[in-house]
Amino acid sequence: MGANDLQQTITLHRPAKAEAPQGPWTVEAIQALLDKPLMDLLFEAQTVHRQHFPEGDIELATLLSVKTGGCPENCGYCPQSAEFDTGVKAQKLMEVDEVVRAAQAAKDAGATRFCMGAAWRAPKDRDVEKVAVLVEAVKGLGLQTCATLGMLEPHHAHQLKAAGLDYYNHNLDTAPEYYTDVVDTRTYQDRLDTLAHVRSAGISVCCGGIVGMGEAPVHRAGLIAQLANLDPYPESVPINSLVRVPGTPLADSEPVDPFDFVRMIAVARITMPTARVRLSAGRQQMGDAVQALCFMAGANSIFYGDKLLVTGNPDVEADTVLLRKLGLNARQVQEQPEGCAA
Repeated sequence: MGANDLQQTITLHRPAKAEAPQGPWTVEAIQALLDKPLMDLLFEAQTVHRQHFPEGDIELATLLSVKTGGCPENCGYCPQSAEFDTGVKAQKLMEVDEVVRAAQAAKDAGATRFCMGAAWRAPKDRDVEKVAVLVEAVKGLGLQTCATLGMLEPHHAHQLKAAGLDYYNHNLDTAPEYYTDVVDTRTYQDRLDTLAHVRSAGISVCCGGIVGMGEAPVHRAGLIAQLANLDPYPESVPINSLVRVPGTPLADSEPVDPFDFVRMIAVARITMPTARVRLSAGRQQMGDAVQALCFMAGANSIFYGDKLLVTGNPDVEADTVLLRKLGLNARQVQEQPEGCAA
């Protein structure tokens, strides 16, 4: 394929304007992208990436488990499920001062977004009231705020918005056809309903999935199709490589081929050109070279710190060294008055 032919392909798969609606993307069209020669795919993804993110910065986000373990869901990848013996002990919601200290440390280390995760199926009214206090406190430090608390009712989403929540994370995990192989305590529609409630409240969406759970290539294409066809598609798209935790049903899954993971990053970038595509769980197992390819493919956000909920993550110093080696700069967000969206 020559450069002119490749440029035509880019034009076919990219809107004339960044704000133009995407799709509908068919699973077949996305599978065709995933099947491209890797160098051609990387070229296309990098071209789209440079068009929409000419500054080329990397967003640093920190994730803190503010309420760990004891979740009644049976997600096959999750060490926080009460159904699996993974050594994770259930803990109550953290106090405000503990969370603020962690958020300040994250900010001091260069993070601009702070995400709070709680292992609930769906929070109760009293839970959301407590999390709203955490959101207000973290927002007061000048950080962007994000939360992942499970399924939300519309009034919960509006309450969190009023507290200053910028983003809500609720991953689709995989394609709808494979979803029941991963979890059967909730439905795919439950996840879509929560995303709709978040959107209606005016909160930005952080939504992605996991590869390496035994899914077929068509399921990976199906996941991207679901994400890219959301109207609008998510502002943040975390692509996770399964962390195989002993005691979970998916602990013996075959590791993802690194190049297949890079392809997922590239196709996410092409189909969702203005999103922050986040290199998320599994980075610890990737090594510097694969992470560099992911950045080439259009990843421009990482979870930053020594722990990702309850599993390991590359530490701050290692990330700093890697970004310096690659000549990549961390995103800078100016301080905002308390209560204003960053």
